[in-house]
Amino acid sequence: MNNKAQALVEYVLIIALISVIAISLVNFLGGYLKDAVTKSSCSLVNEVYVKGDKPGEGYCKEK
Repeated sequence: MNNKAQALVEYVLIIALISVIAISLVNFLGGYLKDAVTKSSCSLVNEVYVKGDKPGEGYCKEK
């Protein structure tokens, strides 16, 4: 294998590793991210944010 092909394989492996880490973080923190977006949207539509039992289960309720 020549040096260019070896470098390409190394870059692909690095990109794959970064992708796996990013996907894992989104899966792990997804509920918290969803709650943050929901809380922001509640204030925009003049409603009250109600925290759910688990991360990601929060919702907006009319005042």
